[in-house]
Amino acid sequence: MKKWYQIYKPELSDTLRLSIPIVIAQLGVVLMGVTDNLFVGRLLGAVPLAGAGLSVSLAFLVSSIGVGGLSVGAALVSQARGRNDAAEVNRLFRAGLYVALLLGLVIALAGVVVAYFFGLFGQTAEVTEIGRNFMIFLSVSNIPLFLFVAARQLCDGLSFPRVAMSITLSALLLNALFNYLLIKGVGPFPEMGVYGSAMATLLSRIFMAATLIIYILNSERFRPYFQPAFRSLAVGQHVRRILRLGLPGGFTFFFEVATFSLAAMMAGWLGADQLAAHQIAINLASTTYMMATGISAAGAIRVGNAFGRSSQRAVRRAGVAALVLVTVFMGLCAIVFLTANDWLVSLYLRDNPDVSALAASLVIMGGIFQLSDGVQVVGVGVLRGLSDVNVPSIITLFAYWIVGLPISYLLGFWLGFDVIGIWFGLLGGLTMAAVLLPIRFFRLVRRLKPDAVEKAAT
Repeated sequence: MKKWYQIYKPELSDTLRLSIPIVIAQLGVVLMGVTDNLFVGRLLGAVPLAGAGLSVSLAFLVSSIGVGGLSVGAALVSQARGRNDAAEVNRLFRAGLYVALLLGLVIALAGVVVAYFFGLFGQTAEVTEIGRNFMIFLSVSNIPLFLFVAARQLCDGLSFPRVAMSITLSALLLNALFNYLLIKGVGPFPEMGVYGSAMATLLSRIFMAATLIIYILNSERFRPYFQPAFRSLAVGQHVRRILRLGLPGGFTFFFEVATFSLAAMMAGWLGADQLAAHQIAINLASTTYMMATGISAAGAIRVGNAFGRSSQRAVRRAGVAALVLVTVFMGLCAIVFLTANDWLVSLYLRDNPDVSALAASLVIMGGIFQLSDGVQVVGVGVLRGLSDVNVPSIITLFAYWIVGLPISYLLGFWLGFDVIGIWFGLLGGLTMAAVLLPIRFFRLVRRLKPDAVEKAAT
């Protein structure tokens, strides 16, 4: 055991050092949604919370293809850095911004279409009206969000994650401030009610994108990658490469997010109280999940850098280190969920004991599937580092849509387990993915040879 620790200690240390700022940045992103729900729930009540929460889930679903697709950029930048190719890094950055703008416009339009047909989701009239208008705000805000995600790939891929972290935390504070000012209408700010929360998210995301891009273009640490000679280099091939590798990765993310969004809809079919309880519990689970995606991103960067250096041993160690870290982290999160579920729910709602009790039981379920959730997302990340994106998409489609959702519907409606049954289905899908994705990674690692690493992903 001591020998194993000595072998992996440097990799664990490097991955943890890279993970912490990314985890904090990821937490900041998801905490914007948590902040929105906290302000809406405490200031306006359960029904506005249900409408806004459902819109957040659907908007996250629509945007997941773009966010997941753009996330391949950090691994590609890390691979280029491993080859000491500064020109390649420059072209990947510019190509990522073009892809972000393209996907942002397309997915914003798709979000508006979803908002138009919001009534088809079978919710109550009040939840439908709130959800439709909230969705439009969030759809527009995806454009600056995608630009931020694309620019962030450069920072993370070059192992400068603190830049995006600092900007994200600043935006989180700005989002909380605007939530209060715009929901209540303080001073010169208009009273927008529940839609003030959506406007706060839009303004915060604009701040994030503009600040990060301006910083990158003016910072000394990035100057080696922005030499004048690089400006004339064509990026069309790199745009196509990001789309070719990114879209399957985006669909991998989509299949998981879609599972949780459809679970939210099923909870809404059971009633507004069940939906509100589900939104509280899934908000908390999403917080730990997004933190786990930070470890996943660090794993993808470390694996990608080793992949670029043609080192099979380094690839294996980077993958194992990421899986160990996420197991420890999510294990600690599971303990918190299982022991402090009532207190966590009390942060969202007051004076609604029925919803609070149901939400507390769902938080316990969230604690049970923490380990599976963490392992599967890191599995996707380390495979992304090897530019392996097609098979993970198939695995997640199978795990979430063939295993998870049918179990949720069967237990929730046919067998009468209500919203608890829906969450048992989520647990089944996550566990299946958590088993299959690491198996895929270690099979690919066994195929690697120091002189032929480029044959890894097939």
